[in-house]
Amino acid sequence: MPAQPSVLFVCVHNAGRSQMAAAWLTHLAGDRVEVRSAGSAPAEQVNPAAVEAMREVGIDMSAETPKVLTVDAVKASDVVITMGCGDTCPVFPGKRYLDWKLDDPAGQGVDAVRPIRDEIKTRIENLIAEIAPEGTT
Repeated sequence: MPAQPSVLFVCVHNAGRSQMAAAWLTHLAGDRVEVRSAGSAPAEQVNPAAVEAMREVGIDMSAETPKVLTVDAVKASDVVITMGCGDTCPVFPGKRYLDWKLDDPAGQGVDAVRPIRDEIKTRIENLIAEIAPEGTT
């Protein structure tokens, strides 16, 4: 991994899981990791239940907007983490790919999103320990 690894989170709509993962990674790793998120078919807005669930833990993602997945975003990332985007994510040699099986928060209320939020946090903490442990910059 480079001194500042870059991570791209991808889900279909870039409105829930990938947005929460990007917010957690930014919050927990700070500038030790470059963070991106995108979707293969981006929604018009970030899932309001995901925004509320993250607000409950002190993370504001209300200004985020879903972004379209581009080949350049994949090329610029060291680690690409997919969350239910199927085969739409381009694959390039030399990249590390992970597929996180997580429930989709689309259409769910905040009560259903909380456990997804918490599972993502645990996975992000493990990812940080692996690619950007404390004391690295």
